[in-house]
Amino acid sequence: MAVVKPIIFQVVGYQNSGKTTLTSKLIEKLSTNRLTTVTIKHHGHGGKPDAAEKKDTTKHLSAGAIATLVEGDGRLILQAEPCAYSLKEQIELMHYFQTDVILVEGYKQENYPKLVLMKEKQDLTLLDIVNNVQAVVFWEAEMMDIISAKLDVPIFHIDDEAVISWTVQQIKNFVNEIGHKC
Repeated sequence: MAVVKPIIFQVVGYQNSGKTTLTSKLIEKLSTNRLTTVTIKHHGHGGKPDAAEKKDTTKHLSAGAIATLVEGDGRLILQAEPCAYSLKEQIELMHYFQTDVILVEGYKQENYPKLVLMKEKQDLTLLDIVNNVQAVVFWEAEMMDIISAKLDVPIFHIDDEAVISWTVQQIKNFVNEIGHKC
């Protein structure tokens, strides 16, 4: 288990840019490198994320509970309402798990190291609003020159599996810098 604060690393991009697929691959590779990982995902589609409507925990929330937790066979599920929780508060909650890495999917405006995914040319505006970009993943070949003119970071095509290895190595470097185990 981690003995100090976990590394926080973001995967950002617009809807359907490949964030969840890439994040899943990162989790698998981090696990094979014996780095424990938790994730925080921003539900950027508007409204509340789906919850099982007829389950007891949802009934508890409907009755007025502000949070409910269910555990069974090693699975823990937490639901909480009606407050909006900042990324900072969510990160504080995840500290309980004493993990090496917190992968954050979304929350573009935050200042943690991030991997940016861009599917279409209009996504290039994302480079004007995000910071602490460690690398960029693009879909359309003509985007590569535009990205490299704006940023001096590694750039990968979406089909290049090297982005997973590179990102895992970056995260391992961050972990080593603050004295985590590897």
